[in-house]
Amino acid sequence: MWRKILGWVISPFYVIIFFTILCFFHPIQYIAFRFFGYQAHKRSVDYMIYSLVYSLYLMGVRYRFDASQPLPKDKPLIIISNHQSMFDIPIIGYLLDEHHPKYVTKRELASGIPSISFNIRHGGSAIIDRKDTKQALMALKSFGEYLEKTNRAGCIFPEGTRSRTGEVKPFKPKGLMMLLRAAPNAVVVPVAIDGAWEIMRYNAMPVPFGMKISATVLPTISREGKTPEQILEEAEAVIKQHLGQS
Repeated sequence: MWRKILGWVISPFYVIIFFTILCFFHPIQYIAFRFFGYQAHKRSVDYMIYSLVYSLYLMGVRYRFDASQPLPKDKPLIIISNHQSMFDIPIIGYLLDEHHPKYVTKRELASGIPSISFNIRHGGSAIIDRKDTKQALMALKSFGEYLEKTNRAGCIFPEGTRSRTGEVKPFKPKGLMMLLRAAPNAVVVPVAIDGAWEIMRYNAMPVPFGMKISATVLPTISREGKTPEQILEEAEAVIKQHLGQS
């Protein structure tokens, strides 16, 4: 109860800081992208992500991040993660910034949100319409080809929608199967996120005080001799096992 009470006291200040960060970096992103190119835009996004992650310290968050798993930089990555909140994106961006992570995101996020929508549209992410299967699959095909060409990292949340309790939902196969086919040389990297679901426990008002959020890069999954379905099942299993949900 005390966490919720403190949350009510501090959350208004946190919300102001959160949106100030987004509004502050929006014109910086625009200038970096329009006049200085990809690397400058990527650097501006990195600083925004760091600011968003650090901003939760105001809410007494305790992080435990582990990105010690060695990952190649000369191959594309397909990051498979469970989905607990919109904060999963900055968390993964913080963990794996040197691999230039991009994301599979729904169309609704590509407009109307300062900084975030601009980065989705111009940073290399895949924008899908969940009501249009053909469009979604073609966007994922193009996304996989982009990763294959650039040796960057693409993150997909196979649950589709975020878990409101932290319990991992069944992984859906279609999107990942298309991504695996379009990026045959990509290394599959499971990432387990825990505790981030609490940010939206009360629909962000309040944000609970004293959350414990962890994110761990797990060992890569070999693709040799495996179908996309088997890779998906293995990724779901290792993430659940790490979270104690096996």
